[in-house]
Amino acid sequence: MNNENIVVLTPEGYLELEQELIDLKLNKRPEVINALKYARSLGDLSENADYDAARNEQAQLESRIKELEYKLEHCEIIDNKDKNIANVGSTIVIEYAPGYDEEYKLVGSLEADPFNNKISNESPIGKAVIGHKAGEVVSVDSPNGAYEVTLKSVN
Repeated sequence: MNNENIVVLTPEGYLELEQELIDLKLNKRPEVINALKYARSLGDLSENADYDAARNEQAQLESRIKELEYKLEHCEIIDNKDKNIANVGSTIVIEYAPGYDEEYKLVGSLEADPFNNKISNESPIGKAVIGHKAGEVVSVDSPNGAYEVTLKSVN
């Protein structure tokens, strides 16, 4: 399998995708099917806005289900066994400058959420810290040039 097709997930991220897939199949799909049945019952399908809307919703739903199934089938779950080395699943604290620290959770790109301090293993900081231990100074390559940060803790 090509590494470009592999989706990196934490165990929590895998469970979230799995729960979404179950919800879509067991709850949303029947709702959309009922909406389609109702729209069909209204008669002429050529100018039936309800039918068109239900068909569009069905297409989006089925597309998302296929996407989730693909990601779950082509994922690598990273469960960081060595809590001393930064990897996907680690919670890290980075010191940018004395007195200026930030805490992040390292996740796969699919789970990244910078507003909730979840950064991707493919981000400049993620790439820089993976494989390093607390206390190490690492160089982060960024579009504005490289800079150094201290990895204060890894959990």
